[in-house]
This record gives sequence, C-alpha cells and structure tokens, in this order.
Amino acid sequence: MWKYANPANFLRLANALIPWTGGITALLLALGLWGAFFASPADYQQGETVRIMYIHVPAAWLSMFCYGVMTLSALGTLVWRHPLADAAQKAAAPLGAAFTFICLVTGSLWGRPMWGTWWVWDARLTSVLVLFIIYLGLIALWQTIEEPPQAARAAAILTLVGVVNLPIIKFSVDWWSTLHQPASVFRMGGPTIHPSMLWPLLVMALAFTLLFLTLHLMATRNEILRRRLRRLSIMAARGETPVPSPEIVESAR
Repeated sequence: MWKYANPANFLRLANALIPWTGGITALLLALGLWGAFFASPADYQQGETVRIMYIHVPAAWLSMFCYGVMTLSALGTLVWRHPLADAAQKAAAPLGAAFTFICLVTGSLWGRPMWGTWWVWDARLTSVLVLFIIYLGLIALWQTIEEPPQAARAAAILTLVGVVNLPIIKFSVDWWSTLHQPASVFRMGGPTIHPSMLWPLLVMALAFTLLFLTLHLMATRNEILRRRLRRLSIMAARGETPVPSPEIVESAR
C-alpha cells in the first residue's frame, strides 16, 4: 500500500473508490434508517426518543475515530514524512468536527426528555466538548498558517497533544460518576442491547464509517489538487511556464 503514498497513485485510487463507497454508504444509510424507524421497537422506558440513539451513537463513535485517523496522520507527518499524511490530517479535521457537533446536538435532544436538561457538566459531555474545541482549533491553525509544511507540523504536534482526551472520553463513565450509562455494545460480556435494536445501530455505525471514508477521500483529493494549483500559481507569478498535471486537467473538465 506504500505506493499509494504517491499523490498521483492516490488520486487514481480515490477516483476509483469514491463511486463505490458512496453508493454502498447510501444503501447502508437507507437500510439503517429503515431499521431504526420501522423494524426496531420503542424502548419500554424511553419510548420513541430512543431512536435518537441511531444517529447519536454512530456520530459519537466517528468523532473519536476521526481523531484516531488524524493521530496516525500526525505520526506520518512527524515521524515518517509521509507525502499524503498532512493532506489526510487536514481533510479529516472538518469531518471530525461535524460528527462531534452532531453528537453534541443529538445528545442534547436526547438528554432533555431523559434527564430533564439540555446539558450537564459531567465527565463524558465535557470531554466531548473539549474534543470539539480541539477540532475547531486545528481547523483554525490550518487556516492561520499559510505555508502547508509549517501548518502540517504545528497541527501534527497539537493533534498528538490532544490525543490524551480520547481515553478520557472512552473511560469517563468508568472513572467518574456520570449520567451516561457504561458501554453496552463493545464490552467483555457481550452487548446488552436487544438484537432488534442492535442490528440497526451496527448498520448505521458502518454507514457512518463509510460516509467518513467517502468524504475523507474526496476532501484529501481536493486538498492535493488545491496544493498543485497553488504551486502552479506560484510558478506563474515567477514567470515560469507551469505544466498542469493530468489530474488537474481531468478535474477541470
């Protein structure tokens, strides 16, 4: 797979994968939403509000998964000097912020009828809010520093510093007394959710994961093309004769 570190090879791979991942994502989202609203029953305590779970929980998982991808990309930038690592990290930050925002909003909508309040400063909610702020900080950092190599190094360092928040989010319900319940899907004794609710949740989680993969491929591809256009603009400003790459020519058609 190391050959796909070459931007040209990655662009060809992305162009081939995006239609397939996008189509499968649409099918899984349709199946998951059908299961969530029509096949699964209402909860005996929460009633119909439990259906927020099918959006909230996958968004929460993806908010952490996105940061894990960014952490690997940060290591690729600082340790292995991977040619695509910083582009992949920059492309993942807005997606992670979006999933975290969805998690916070749906959590508030779910918490209002269940807890009687939109927000409480418990460990899980606060640590997820910190994750959202970190995402916003990384996006701002990329926008502030004009030179991509310097922005990549600064963002990679901040990403690695912020990764300490992930285990806090994961184990906050075990370390502190919170309103959130402990893990009910990925646990040693097996899931505690009824199968009629579990399968739509897992389908939605897979759909969200493929949605992230599709959007991340598209965003990384756009970032590569944006940098090539920037390089061509600099060459033109210096009076040099730029030769557009085939990928840029193809994307302009």
